[in-house]
Amino acid sequence: MKTTRTFYEFFAGGGMARSGLGPRWECLFANDNDEKKAAAYRCNFGATELLVEDVGRLNASLVKGAADLAWASFPCQDLSLAGNGAGLRGERSGTFWSFWRLIQNLRKEGRAPRLVVLENVCGALTSHNGRDFAAIGDALAGAGYRFGALVIDSVKFVPQSRPRLFVIGASTSLAIPPDLSGAASDEKWTSPALSMAQTRLSRDSAKNWVWWTLPAPHQPKRLLSDLLEENPTGVAWHAPEDTRRLIDLMSELNRAKVSEKKRESKLTRRKVVGTIYKRTRPDDAGKKRQRAEVRFDEIAGCLRTPAGGSSRQTILVIEGDTVRSRLLSSREAARLMGLRDDYQLPQRYNEAYHLAGDGLVVPVVRYLAEFLLEPLLDANDPSIGLVPELPSKSGSFAVNGNLLA
Repeated sequence: MKTTRTFYEFFAGGGMARSGLGPRWECLFANDNDEKKAAAYRCNFGATELLVEDVGRLNASLVKGAADLAWASFPCQDLSLAGNGAGLRGERSGTFWSFWRLIQNLRKEGRAPRLVVLENVCGALTSHNGRDFAAIGDALAGAGYRFGALVIDSVKFVPQSRPRLFVIGASTSLAIPPDLSGAASDEKWTSPALSMAQTRLSRDSAKNWVWWTLPAPHQPKRLLSDLLEENPTGVAWHAPEDTRRLIDLMSELNRAKVSEKKRESKLTRRKVVGTIYKRTRPDDAGKKRQRAEVRFDEIAGCLRTPAGGSSRQTILVIEGDTVRSRLLSSREAARLMGLRDDYQLPQRYNEAYHLAGDGLVVPVVRYLAEFLLEPLLDANDPSIGLVPELPSKSGSFAVNGNLLA
């Protein structure tokens, strides 16, 4: 049985796709243009296959071998709702086209990856009224891929709300097992925006569309409070007056939440943990002002960096009448992304937080690998006795002579 699969990791960051794919996968080539993130990649993987370069300057001769998978988490800034609306024409998100030209050149050499995964924010579905998503679909279909998309919120795996879009393309040379696709969308992994975007695909792209079907994951057992450090690294507790100023930024509704949790803590004699984001909101007079919004559901808000249009996340810990606050530590941010504690973070707080906030949630990658990518490849691997034959007229396909509906 073949136990090792191969992959390319584009826009690699700190290697979170690599972490999620795990030891069954061998990286043939990795690329990023951020030297600070690349330093973390090398520190954790000793990756001689990593090339730090603008993806637009790469050519196929630099990319080793023929990989089973190309993973690309291309920049989201121009597709994000907090971005400038440039979409795939933008300087950053537009690097998708540089990546895709490289895939096309590999295809000309007979080295196109059999699977492609594109990861981005869900704004990619609505950018330019769905035209950017349709353009991605045209690119995949035109290069010989059947494709579908999933909207996965990491809250199903870790205590962080982080919905992301995953577009998975499979070469038309691959037979798709019937248990991996359905005739209609799977509501567990489909948002209204995705359903609408799918209807806006071109006719040729729509012919290559696949509604991927995957099992429901188990609910995470760990809570946000389980991930917090007793002695946080890289951050310090705020002075009491700073915490009071933070609470003063809250609306009456949010201050009432804090008061209620103080009563709960005194009653149960247990500490209560919440998270705070600072946002700009209109006041009663319609004037914009900074507000602090708190949540106590044991789930962190989506990790973002200031470059992504949001403030860093603040932790609020209540023990009776004592209320303390501080920034989320870099290690806590890494844990919220599903990274193990032996993953070596940059020493500087800002670099470590940026690495985490720009990354992939590792258990989501592992889930996709275990329940979609690996089954797709295994079903087409003669070394384990699953040899796909020509599709039947009914649209089913045969494996070792047995017709699968």
